[in-house]
Amino acid sequence: MPAPSAVTRPAPANDADDAAALHRLILSSLDDDQAVDTVSIPLEGKSSIADHMVIASGRSTRQVASMANKLAERIKAELGRTTRIEGLPTADWVLIDAGDVIVHLFRPEVRSFYNLERMWAFGEAPEPAPPPGPAPH
Repeated sequence: MPAPSAVTRPAPANDADDAAALHRLILSSLDDDQAVDTVSIPLEGKSSIADHMVIASGRSTRQVASMANKLAERIKAELGRTTRIEGLPTADWVLIDAGDVIVHLFRPEVRSFYNLERMWAFGEAPEPAPPPGPAPH
């Protein structure tokens, strides 16, 4: 799957609070849609592509596509940000570029084949995503 081009990539948030709000919204949306094995890999200071990479699975192509569509709609409705989505027609692996957070949604078999967690963990085991909750004070 080709990476989104730099020209059409969504703009990053203006500050760390916006990026944190986007990250929380994504985790909350995936939790609401019963995503499986959601992990969040912090990229800040390790890569310039985003602050976080979130990886999750759906049980079927239908669930993966539904989660991707709902997530893009929530980001637009609640934060006023557009996203770039690739892979939606087949929904085996859907990439959602939200600027500060990159989301990969997979069917389980496809996820285990590509094993992005291992590739992006920078020698550290990725941690399960924290449960969505209120913003820290």
